Amino acid sequence: MSEPQIHVWLMWFMVAAGAASAVALTFLSAPYGRHARPGWGPTLDARLGWALMESPAVVVFLVIYLSGGNAGDAAPLALLALWQIHYVHRTFIFPLRMPPGGKRMPLSVAAMAFGFNLLNAYINARWLSELGTYADDWLSSPAFIIGTLIFAVGFIVNIHSDRILFRLRRASRDYGIPHGGMYRYVSCPNYLGEIVEWIGWAIAAWSPAGLAFAFFTAANLAPRAISHHRWYRERFPDYPPERKALIPFIL
Repeated sequence: MSEPQIHVWLMWFMVAAGAASAVALTFLSAPYGRHARPGWGPTLDARLGWALMESPAVVVFLVIYLSGGNAGDAAPLALLALWQIHYVHRTFIFPLRMPPGGKRMPLSVAAMAFGFNLLNAYINARWLSELGTYADDWLSSPAFIIGTLIFAVGFIVNIHSDRILFRLRRASRDYGIPHGGMYRYVSCPNYLGEIVEWIGWAIAAWSPAGLAFAFFTAANLAPRAISHHRWYRERFPDYPPERKALIPFIL
């Protein structure tokens, strides 16, 4: 089987894994963060676990990207920059911003996320620098411009929403009701921002690999947002009734 055929099968595997994840997470919340609970085996420090499980999206992605024949072309380089803007922050900065308190996560969760990031790094990096084709004027195309703008909006929403959560946790030493920004409308604007980011990146890259990743992101984060929303309503009787879980005014 040729590499392009393997690549296609791996993309379909990611789509199938996303669909299976959506079904599973509808009935069972992933056991980390506010949904942490015993019974999932050995644990490790949440900051360390987060950095380790996200690291392939930075390091492995870059190594695979640089092995491609189109790695020096302008459009793939621009898309590489967008990818690394998100994942350098997510891997190295985000864990350092986590409030102190000895939070832990199951090693099994970190291992599954590490495996997914390995797969995702290969699929998307290989498409950018080897299997995909980008014209010399791709950076001025409507798809790239619109996709990059959508990515930027999602990134800003994601970062700003995380900042509100971190400030709240540091102030109260516990979970509370977040206010401000997109929290006026939804319980999980950080997840909404990340979904929007990868939809934008998939448009900018105009890539089936990017589309598969955007689908997986939504399939993974939408059920968790609903779990968060339910958790807020159960824990806080005064939780704003007009807020939705993920999509303003809709869901």
